[in-house]
Amino acid sequence: MAGDISGKLTDSDSAGRTGTIGLLKTLNRDELLEVLSQGFCQHCEALLEERIHQLLNKRGSESTVTSDITLISNPVTGKQLARTPLPPPPAANSDILLNDGLGGSGSTSSDNGLSEEQKEHIRFSQVVRKKDFVHMEKINGKSMNVLKGLELHTKVFNAEEQKKIIECVYNLQRMGQKGQLREPRKWMRGKGRVTIQFGCCYNYAVDKIGNPPGILRGEEVDPLPPLFKQMIKRMVRWHVLPTMCVPNSCIVNIYNEGDCIPPHIDHHDFLRPFCTVSFLTQCNILFGSSLKIVSPGEFSGPVSIPLPVGSVLILNGNGADIAKHCVPAVPGKRISITFRRMDESKLPYNFLPDPELSRIKPFIVSPSSAPQGHHQKPVINSSFVKAIVQQNQHRNDQAIKDKSDQEATKTTKNDSFLCGNDDFPPLGKASKGASRR
Repeated sequence: MAGDISGKLTDSDSAGRTGTIGLLKTLNRDELLEVLSQGFCQHCEALLEERIHQLLNKRGSESTVTSDITLISNPVTGKQLARTPLPPPPAANSDILLNDGLGGSGSTSSDNGLSEEQKEHIRFSQVVRKKDFVHMEKINGKSMNVLKGLELHTKVFNAEEQKKIIECVYNLQRMGQKGQLREPRKWMRGKGRVTIQFGCCYNYAVDKIGNPPGILRGEEVDPLPPLFKQMIKRMVRWHVLPTMCVPNSCIVNIYNEGDCIPPHIDHHDFLRPFCTVSFLTQCNILFGSSLKIVSPGEFSGPVSIPLPVGSVLILNGNGADIAKHCVPAVPGKRISITFRRMDESKLPYNFLPDPELSRIKPFIVSPSSAPQGHHQKPVINSSFVKAIVQQNQHRNDQAIKDKSDQEATKTTKNDSFLCGNDDFPPLGKASKGASRR
């Protein structure tokens, strides 16, 4: 372990005292795990957990190969490398339905006898993620990428799942029209669209009795519908939303042709990141530090991003706080659901956290979930520490199996927790890959 990160830390400080690496060298694997898993604040623990899941997914992908491909182990990092290119996932497409509450239950003709874990592996691997949005503007005299933090994830929800979500929204619309939702005030006409709110009641502007824009803490609304909670679980599990910012509120927007959303920045009663899921009709969303209203429903701005049906747009960083965004008049019927997490200090007075949305575990790509049939034990993901131990135990066992006794002796005593320089950047700072995005 010391060899991989010695470039960042020194064995002793200028005063000659033992440094961090010197202390770490005295610990065994279990003690290292204890150091890296206890005593963190909630945010740092979630950040560390997220990075570990990403590392394990990367290793799992590297070892997802057929049994006739020889694996070799890097004596420095311990990571397994295939001698031949990894085969692509099976030709099964996104019609595969998962038994997670979004696509129904039971098998379909697209399942091909795959297990639930294998089906999820295929669907997860098909998600397309775009995170390289760039538009430079001068803000307070400084050149800045005002789109930094935006992400667009497609193929998260397939056609069958979208149909089920749309039917749910229309049912909620009928309930709202009949006054069957808890708070009539949240069944309202938005700025050119119909809105329904869950989790909290949000005030767009100063109302008739003087309440300012933001969450109305004294107002009660219905909790998130069960299907919406399944959507949240899917997005967190598939690394679309981070575990440290699981949404607990949402707003449903129902557009008719010509409806729009004017330029704005989402209120800071809601944490970043937040996301918008699009249905029925593709439309464009405009971004820029300055957006102009040309005419009713018509806006102009420097960046226009298409939102495909079933896509998830993540707004974070500059893309959420520096750049304004708006949706010009839509070309046809459209539905969007914006999921957001409320600031703890702004929660409605009678708000109760939903235990279903606590401690959602991101999906870990393990060899056992690969449809190629590489027979290995599944990754334990009930605890991120257990996952580390299981993955590294598998890696060490495979190295012993595939390498000669002479090569095996080259493995360092504590290589069960080796990491590269970029695997665990300092907590609170982005990795090099993240900074490039």
